[in-house]
Amino acid sequence: MSKKEVSFSSDKLSQLIVKGMQEKKAADIRVLDLRKVNNAVADFFVVCTGNSDTHMEGISESVISEVFKISKQSPWHKEGNNNKSWVLIDYVDVVSHIFSNDSRIFYGIEDLWADAEITEVE
Repeated sequence: MSKKEVSFSSDKLSQLIVKGMQEKKAADIRVLDLRKVNNAVADFFVVCTGNSDTHMEGISESVISEVFKISKQSPWHKEGNNNKSWVLIDYVDVVSHIFSNDSRIFYGIEDLWADAEITEVE
């Protein structure tokens, strides 16, 4: 990892993910700040909803592109592109969750992490 990657804060990374989501007009974007939550698995979750398989795929590609363009970081792990109900892009300290509407309601990730400070993005 280069010095540029190491010095990139999780806060800044979450902002890049939001920008990638906004570029493809993702719906209901929320940033869950987990830094003060005991036993949290990451510093931030960035959550949004896509309105179709194609839209979710576009959001996913935009997030990866936007993060790489500025930080030169690639995801540590990515899954869910095949079923298109929940795409997870893991940057270790920041995890992006792109849901279909039904899956977002079903999994209720904001409810599971209700202790987080949640910011709704306009």
